[in-house]
Amino acid sequence: MKAKPDFNPNATHAENAPAFLSVWEIEAYYGESYIVQDVSFNIHEGEILALLGRNGAGKTSTLRTLARLDNPELKHGEIWLDHQPLHKMKSHDAARAGIALVPEDRRIISGLTVEENIQLAQIAPPVGWSLDRIYELFPRLGERRKQEGVTLSGGEQQMLAIARALARDIKVLLLDEPYEGLAPVIVQEIAKTLNHIREQGITTVIVEQNAVAALKLADRAVILDTGKVVFDGDAKEVLEDKALREQYLAI
Repeated sequence: MKAKPDFNPNATHAENAPAFLSVWEIEAYYGESYIVQDVSFNIHEGEILALLGRNGAGKTSTLRTLARLDNPELKHGEIWLDHQPLHKMKSHDAARAGIALVPEDRRIISGLTVEENIQLAQIAPPVGWSLDRIYELFPRLGERRKQEGVTLSGGEQQMLAIARALARDIKVLLLDEPYEGLAPVIVQEIAKTLNHIREQGITTVIVEQNAVAALKLADRAVILDTGKVVFDGDAKEVLEDKALREQYLAI
Protein backbone atom coordinates (compact mmCIF):
# COMPACT_ATOMS: atom_id res chain seq x y z
CA MET A 1 0.00 0.00 0.00
CA LYS A 2 1.35 3.42 -0.93
CA ALA A 3 1.88 5.87 1.89
CA LYS A 4 0.35 9.30 1.81
CA PRO A 5 2.74 12.26 1.73
CA ASP A 6 3.92 13.02 5.28
CA PHE A 7 2.39 9.71 6.34
CA ASN A 8 2.34 8.89 10.06
CA PRO A 9 1.65 5.16 10.53
CA ASN A 10 0.40 5.75 14.09
CA ALA A 11 -2.24 8.31 13.08
CA THR A 12 -5.71 7.86 11.61
CA HIS A 13 -6.30 8.45 7.91
CA ALA A 14 -8.07 11.72 8.76
CA GLU A 15 -5.05 12.90 10.75
CA ASN A 16 -2.72 11.90 7.92
CA ALA A 17 -4.73 13.87 5.38
CA PRO A 18 -3.24 17.27 4.55
CA ALA A 19 -5.11 20.39 5.62
CA PHE A 20 -7.23 20.55 2.49
CA LEU A 21 -8.13 17.99 -0.21
CA SER A 22 -6.51 14.58 -0.10
CA VAL A 23 -7.30 11.88 -2.66
CA TRP A 24 -5.85 8.56 -1.58
CA GLU A 25 -5.78 5.34 -3.62
CA ILE A 26 -9.27 5.79 -5.08
CA GLU A 27 -10.63 3.09 -7.37
CA ALA A 28 -13.89 3.67 -9.23
CA TYR A 29 -15.96 1.54 -11.57
CA TYR A 30 -18.75 1.82 -14.12
CA GLY A 31 -20.28 -1.61 -13.63
CA GLU A 32 -17.38 -3.99 -14.12
CA SER A 33 -15.22 -1.44 -15.96
CA TYR A 34 -12.25 -0.34 -13.85
CA ILE A 35 -11.97 3.35 -14.75
CA VAL A 36 -10.09 5.14 -11.96
CA GLN A 37 -7.18 2.99 -10.86
CA ASP A 38 -5.44 3.67 -7.56
CA VAL A 39 -5.35 7.46 -8.00
CA SER A 40 -3.75 9.59 -5.28
CA PHE A 41 -2.93 13.30 -5.09
CA ASN A 42 -3.13 16.21 -2.65
CA ILE A 43 -4.31 19.77 -3.26
CA HIS A 44 -3.54 22.73 -1.04
CA GLU A 45 -6.09 25.42 -0.30
CA GLY A 46 -6.37 28.05 -3.03
CA GLU A 47 -4.45 26.02 -5.62
CA ILE A 48 -5.54 25.43 -9.19
CA LEU A 49 -4.83 21.86 -10.27
CA ALA A 50 -4.97 20.86 -13.94
CA LEU A 51 -6.13 17.24 -14.25
CA LEU A 52 -4.98 16.20 -17.70
CA GLY A 53 -4.72 13.21 -20.02
CA ARG A 54 -5.88 11.87 -23.34
CA ASN A 55 -9.52 11.04 -24.05
CA GLY A 56 -10.58 8.08 -21.94
CA ALA A 57 -7.80 8.58 -19.38
CA GLY A 58 -10.29 8.81 -16.49
CA LYS A 59 -10.31 12.58 -15.90
CA THR A 60 -14.06 13.18 -15.85
CA SER A 61 -14.59 9.97 -13.87
CA THR A 62 -12.14 11.24 -11.25
CA LEU A 63 -14.03 14.55 -11.01
CA ARG A 64 -17.34 12.72 -10.66
CA THR A 65 -15.83 10.52 -7.95
CA LEU A 66 -14.65 13.60 -6.04
CA ALA A 67 -18.18 15.05 -6.29
CA ARG A 68 -19.49 11.71 -4.95
CA LEU A 69 -21.84 11.04 -7.85
CA ASP A 70 -23.20 7.50 -8.07
CA ASN A 71 -21.47 6.83 -11.38
CA PRO A 72 -18.70 5.85 -11.27
CA GLU A 73 -18.94 3.87 -8.03
CA LEU A 74 -16.12 4.36 -5.54
CA LYS A 75 -15.08 0.90 -4.37
CA HIS A 76 -11.79 1.66 -2.65
CA GLY A 77 -9.85 4.61 -1.32
CA GLU A 78 -10.45 7.77 0.65
CA ILE A 79 -11.20 11.42 -0.12
CA TRP A 80 -10.73 13.96 2.66
CA LEU A 81 -11.79 17.60 2.37
CA ASP A 82 -10.55 19.72 5.27
CA HIS A 83 -10.59 16.57 7.42
CA GLN A 84 -14.12 15.63 6.33
CA PRO A 85 -14.51 12.10 4.86
CA LEU A 86 -16.03 12.74 1.42
CA HIS A 87 -15.65 9.06 0.57
CA LYS A 88 -18.38 8.31 3.12
CA MET A 89 -20.78 10.90 1.69
CA LYS A 90 -23.50 11.00 -0.95
CA SER A 91 -23.39 13.79 -3.51
CA HIS A 92 -25.75 16.12 -1.60
CA ASP A 93 -23.65 15.79 1.55
CA ALA A 94 -20.45 16.44 -0.44
CA ALA A 95 -22.08 19.57 -1.86
CA ARG A 96 -22.90 20.78 1.65
CA ALA A 97 -19.29 20.06 2.64
CA GLY A 98 -18.11 22.44 -0.08
CA ILE A 99 -17.68 20.48 -3.33
CA ALA A 100 -19.17 22.01 -6.51
CA LEU A 101 -19.02 20.32 -9.91
CA VAL A 102 -19.57 22.31 -13.11
CA PRO A 103 -20.15 19.58 -15.72
CA GLU A 104 -19.15 19.75 -19.35
CA ASP A 105 -22.75 20.32 -20.52
CA ARG A 106 -23.18 23.19 -17.95
CA ARG A 107 -26.80 22.12 -17.21
CA ILE A 108 -28.39 25.55 -17.45
CA ILE A 109 -32.07 25.08 -16.57
CA SER A 110 -34.43 25.83 -19.43
CA GLY A 111 -37.28 28.22 -18.73
CA LEU A 112 -35.41 30.06 -15.97
CA THR A 113 -33.70 33.43 -16.29
CA VAL A 114 -30.04 33.97 -15.49
CA GLU A 115 -30.96 35.28 -12.05
CA GLU A 116 -33.40 32.44 -11.36
CA ASN A 117 -30.72 29.87 -12.27
CA ILE A 118 -28.44 31.45 -9.67
CA GLN A 119 -31.16 31.87 -7.04
CA LEU A 120 -32.16 28.23 -7.38
CA ALA A 121 -28.70 27.27 -6.08
CA GLN A 122 -29.31 29.44 -3.01
CA ILE A 123 -32.59 27.85 -1.90
CA ALA A 124 -30.95 25.56 0.64
CA PRO A 125 -28.01 26.39 2.91
CA PRO A 126 -25.10 26.87 2.89
CA VAL A 127 -25.48 30.01 0.75
CA GLY A 128 -22.35 31.48 -0.81
CA TRP A 129 -21.82 34.65 -2.80
CA SER A 130 -24.58 37.25 -3.01
CA LEU A 131 -26.10 38.26 -6.35
CA ASP A 132 -24.35 41.63 -6.13
CA ARG A 133 -20.98 39.97 -5.64
CA ILE A 134 -21.62 37.53 -8.49
CA TYR A 135 -22.64 40.35 -10.85
CA GLU A 136 -19.53 42.28 -9.87
CA LEU A 137 -17.41 39.32 -11.03
CA PHE A 138 -19.66 38.63 -14.04
CA PRO A 139 -21.02 42.02 -15.20
CA ARG A 140 -22.32 40.42 -18.39
CA LEU A 141 -24.60 38.20 -16.33
CA GLY A 142 -25.85 41.25 -14.49
CA GLU A 143 -26.75 42.86 -17.80
CA ARG A 144 -28.64 39.72 -18.83
CA ARG A 145 -30.13 38.80 -15.46
CA LYS A 146 -33.70 38.72 -16.85
CA GLN A 147 -32.75 36.78 -20.01
CA GLU A 148 -33.46 33.05 -20.21
CA GLY A 149 -30.24 31.25 -19.31
CA VAL A 150 -30.27 28.78 -22.20
CA THR A 151 -30.33 31.65 -24.73
CA LEU A 152 -26.92 32.95 -23.63
CA SER A 153 -23.81 32.44 -25.73
CA GLY A 154 -21.52 29.49 -24.88
CA GLY A 155 -19.11 31.67 -22.94
CA GLU A 156 -21.92 33.35 -21.02
CA GLN A 157 -23.44 29.98 -20.16
CA GLN A 158 -20.06 28.88 -18.79
CA MET A 159 -19.96 32.04 -16.68
CA LEU A 160 -23.48 31.29 -15.44
CA ALA A 161 -22.54 27.71 -14.55
CA ILE A 162 -19.56 28.97 -12.50
CA ALA A 163 -21.70 31.72 -10.94
CA ARG A 164 -24.28 29.16 -9.90
CA ALA A 165 -21.54 27.15 -8.17
CA LEU A 166 -20.32 30.26 -6.34
CA ALA A 167 -23.87 30.91 -5.14
CA ARG A 168 -23.21 28.02 -2.77
CA ASP A 169 -20.64 28.23 0.03
CA ILE A 170 -17.96 26.17 -1.70
CA LYS A 171 -14.39 25.17 -0.92
CA VAL A 172 -13.53 23.25 -4.10
CA LEU A 173 -14.66 24.05 -7.65
CA LEU A 174 -14.50 21.12 -10.09
CA LEU A 175 -14.60 22.21 -13.75
CA ASP A 176 -15.08 19.72 -16.58
CA GLU A 177 -13.98 21.14 -19.98
CA PRO A 178 -14.82 24.78 -19.21
CA TYR A 179 -13.13 26.03 -22.41
CA GLU A 180 -14.85 23.65 -24.80
CA GLY A 181 -16.21 25.41 -27.88
CA LEU A 182 -15.17 28.87 -26.71
CA ALA A 183 -13.24 31.46 -28.72
CA PRO A 184 -9.69 32.23 -27.47
CA VAL A 185 -10.73 35.69 -26.21
CA ILE A 186 -13.49 34.09 -24.09
CA VAL A 187 -11.06 31.45 -22.83
CA GLN A 188 -8.83 34.28 -21.60
CA GLU A 189 -11.80 35.92 -19.90
CA ILE A 190 -12.75 32.67 -18.12
CA ALA A 191 -9.12 32.17 -17.06
CA LYS A 192 -9.08 35.70 -15.58
CA THR A 193 -12.23 34.85 -13.65
CA LEU A 194 -10.69 31.64 -12.29
CA ASN A 195 -7.63 33.57 -11.14
CA HIS A 196 -9.92 35.93 -9.23
CA ILE A 197 -11.71 32.95 -7.68
CA ARG A 198 -8.33 31.56 -6.59
CA GLU A 199 -7.60 34.90 -4.89
CA GLN A 200 -10.75 34.33 -2.81
CA GLY A 201 -9.19 31.14 -1.42
CA ILE A 202 -11.30 28.70 -3.45
CA THR A 203 -9.48 25.64 -4.71
CA THR A 204 -10.08 24.60 -8.34
CA VAL A 205 -9.61 21.34 -10.22
CA ILE A 206 -9.85 21.81 -13.98
CA VAL A 207 -10.20 19.03 -16.55
CA GLU A 208 -9.49 20.45 -19.98
CA GLN A 209 -8.52 19.19 -23.45
CA ASN A 210 -6.92 22.60 -24.11
CA ALA A 211 -4.00 21.46 -21.98
CA VAL A 212 -1.75 24.44 -22.68
CA ALA A 213 -4.41 26.92 -21.54
CA ALA A 214 -5.07 24.84 -18.41
CA LEU A 215 -1.35 24.54 -17.61
CA LYS A 216 -0.79 28.28 -17.97
CA LEU A 217 -3.55 28.85 -15.43
CA ALA A 218 -2.69 26.04 -13.00
CA ASP A 219 -0.23 25.85 -10.13
CA ARG A 220 0.13 22.10 -10.40
CA ALA A 221 -0.75 19.31 -12.81
CA VAL A 222 -1.75 15.68 -12.46
CA ILE A 223 -1.67 13.61 -15.64
CA LEU A 224 -3.71 10.43 -15.93
CA ASP A 225 -3.12 7.60 -18.38
CA THR A 226 -5.62 4.73 -18.54
CA GLY A 227 -6.94 5.68 -15.13
CA LYS A 228 -3.57 5.93 -13.36
CA VAL A 229 -1.44 8.87 -12.27
CA VAL A 230 1.69 9.14 -14.40
CA PHE A 231 2.73 12.66 -13.37
CA ASP A 232 2.10 14.84 -10.32
CA GLY A 233 4.03 18.08 -10.12
CA ASP A 234 4.46 21.69 -11.14
CA ALA A 235 2.39 22.82 -14.12
CA LYS A 236 5.39 24.71 -15.52
CA GLU A 237 7.34 21.46 -15.61
CA VAL A 238 4.78 19.98 -18.02
CA LEU A 239 4.85 23.09 -20.20
CA GLU A 240 8.63 22.85 -20.42
CA ASP A 241 8.83 19.05 -20.98
CA LYS A 242 8.06 18.38 -24.63
CA ALA A 243 8.59 14.62 -24.32
CA LEU A 244 6.13 14.38 -21.43
CA ARG A 245 3.51 16.41 -23.33
CA GLU A 246 3.92 14.33 -26.47
CA GLN A 247 3.74 11.02 -24.62
CA TYR A 248 0.66 11.68 -22.50
CA LEU A 249 -1.08 14.74 -23.95
CA ALA A 250 -0.25 14.52 -27.66
CA ILE A 251 0.79 18.20 -27.78
